[in-house]
Amino acid sequence: MAVRTDRGAMTSRSRIRCRLFAFIFLAAACSSNTGPNPPPPPPPPPPGAITVTAPGKDSVPTGAPLQLEATFQDTASKGSPWSYTIDWGDGANSNGTKSSITPITETHAFASEASYSVKITVTNHLGTAGTASVPVTAMAPVILAAGDVSDCTRTSDDSVANLLDTLEGVVMPLGDNAYESGTPQQYADCYAPTWGRQKGRTHPVAGNHDYYDTSSTGAIGPYGYFGYFGAAAGDPAKGYYDYAIGSWLVIVLNTGSDSPPNYAAGSPQEQWLRAELASHSQQCVVAMWHHPRFSSIACRAPIRPEVGPLWDALYQYGADLVLNGHDHAYQRFAPQKPDGTLDATFGIREIAVGTGGGETLYDLGPTVPNLEVRNNTTHGVLKLTLRAGGYDWRFIPVPGETFTDSGTGTCHGRPS
Repeated sequence: MAVRTDRGAMTSRSRIRCRLFAFIFLAAACSSNTGPNPPPPPPPPPPGAITVTAPGKDSVPTGAPLQLEATFQDTASKGSPWSYTIDWGDGANSNGTKSSITPITETHAFASEASYSVKITVTNHLGTAGTASVPVTAMAPVILAAGDVSDCTRTSDDSVANLLDTLEGVVMPLGDNAYESGTPQQYADCYAPTWGRQKGRTHPVAGNHDYYDTSSTGAIGPYGYFGYFGAAAGDPAKGYYDYAIGSWLVIVLNTGSDSPPNYAAGSPQEQWLRAELASHSQQCVVAMWHHPRFSSIACRAPIRPEVGPLWDALYQYGADLVLNGHDHAYQRFAPQKPDGTLDATFGIREIAVGTGGGETLYDLGPTVPNLEVRNNTTHGVLKLTLRAGGYDWRFIPVPGETFTDSGTGTCHGRPS
């Protein structure tokens, strides 16, 4: 009986404890439930959809800047900021960010002739992306060249500048770019409103009139020339440089100082020229400077001796073409050796294009050996197409004029 009484007592205590725990739990639950359950959090906003558009571009000359402008729209209410990537299709990429929906503008130059698919990708901060693709064909590079360019007292430079507005390619003024003295003021007032409209695609050459500036320091120098063109004109202490375009090496030399020691045999410039010719692998070479080696202009020497060392180096390394200004006319010569003898196999063709519009054209003198075409009545530019393995030239006159000249040439190796 005592055993039964103890078990009954323990059972009663257990029931009391359970009721107590239940009461405490219910009281706690009631004290924490002060109202209806809160609503669930709102779902995250949709990531939106991005639409990218870009105008097509059928073709662009190799080496010339292609300016791409793309636009985009985003349906996300809070998509900012946006990042973008442009895959140019040739291994190069451009990247950037946008804090607002504004056009994306980037510039690129293709080095080789080919067809490319340019892909633009825009991504918002939520991770949603949109893309667009633009087909572009990079054609053989084109150079547009003429010397003796701008003069505020004339209008012929305006006519040539208007012609440039209609042509695609790399613009190369062949010296004497701002008359009369190449001062900063003359570059600002005369060159900038005309040929300066093409500044973004220009590789300049220095002429002697670009070295007549005494306005800045009292000493003669090319202050306007280097101040205006900046890095595009090369090191101001040198004024010569080169660049590759397609399968061509383009060499810009500096005879603007009119000081023969600056380009004599053994000079730093002549030694640099030889080193560049030896180190580059391009199949074809065109060189440019202001003063022509050969000329048929009245009162000019038929052969200018001081630029002979430049011709010697170029001939020895198999250069194909030389462009010059200085003599205000158009003159094209057959391929020649440095001494002016005909060489159809390894000779260098000279085309002197002093027709940029800055000055009146010069009188012609007696004909000279290997002169093929000349004209002293027409302003205009030389369009030089640099194909793989060869080149095409065409002189394009200003509107209203009829003279033109065109032809084709083949690149060659070094003479044996």
